Amino acid sequence: MVLIGWFIMAVIAIISRWLSSLISIGGTNPIEPMMIGIIIGAAARNFGLTPKAWEPFLKKFETPLLWGIILLGSGFSIATVKELPLSLVVILVTMIVGYFAIYLLARRVGIPDKLSALLAVGTTVCGGSAIAITSPMIKAKEEETCYAVSVIVVSAFILMITMPFLGTLLGMNETVFGIWAGTSVHNTPQTIGTGYIFGEQSGQIATMVKFTRNMFMIVVAILVSISFRAKEATQQHLEKKAILKAFPWFLFGYLGMAFFAASGFFTPDGIAFFGKVGKFLILMGMVGIGFGTDFIHIKKLGFKPLVIGIIGTVIVCITSFITLSALGFR
Repeated sequence: MVLIGWFIMAVIAIISRWLSSLISIGGTNPIEPMMIGIIIGAAARNFGLTPKAWEPFLKKFETPLLWGIILLGSGFSIATVKELPLSLVVILVTMIVGYFAIYLLARRVGIPDKLSALLAVGTTVCGGSAIAITSPMIKAKEEETCYAVSVIVVSAFILMITMPFLGTLLGMNETVFGIWAGTSVHNTPQTIGTGYIFGEQSGQIATMVKFTRNMFMIVVAILVSISFRAKEATQQHLEKKAILKAFPWFLFGYLGMAFFAASGFFTPDGIAFFGKVGKFLILMGMVGIGFGTDFIHIKKLGFKPLVIGIIGTVIVCITSFITLSALGFR
């Protein structure tokens, strides 16, 4: 039955490409198919245009998305991320400033302690994965975990829609935008999608910067759990289980494809083929992310944490941008 969801995503992905080509033919700057796919999916979900019976199938978007990311590894070049050491500075500054700003602001307006921590971790480190690791370590309530994940999904959706336009407005090149997206957008799929919406090189850079950022989520989760003084025996059991579940294992597939391509295992035509298939699979995933963005659910849960999540997102983006500027990125 999962194939039904993939088929629906593939059809909308094809429609998104067609609409993008129509806009291009019209003589204006084309809107990226990924952007169109996300908007179609989100509109269909939130305006009730899809049957309820479809929802379980449309939640299975991660498989094509992750395979798309792996295939795009064949086009990766180390030359595109020569600024990676400097981007590490941006990552660290953004995480530290973002975490404490969001946590303290959330506590200031009366949001519970653990939900505040989950919002801060999810926004600054690795979205839903960081929340999934941290939640059992600090014994957060299920509703707090679900709310934090929902806020992160909505915030990341807003970034995917707005950041490419802001990057163009600010005159960013693909290198700078890739680092900016990689250090600002929460979830890995949304980060990669944001990068590729702006351009091929920015997508590659955003991917590697985000993977580097993901490596910190275990350390941050442990530090947060220590601060909440979780019981040692329970903490160790849940820590291992959460880390294994949330760790981005597909990273090794991406790096493996990059290694094989650099070693000459693939022909140029093969790399081009992998790139086309990978982009289409990611486009399918973006459609699925759109379907999974439920603004109505957020409304039912209340707006205060959502507002803090969005403010926190802005803080992270601005901190990243200022740090990039201070390091001389243009």
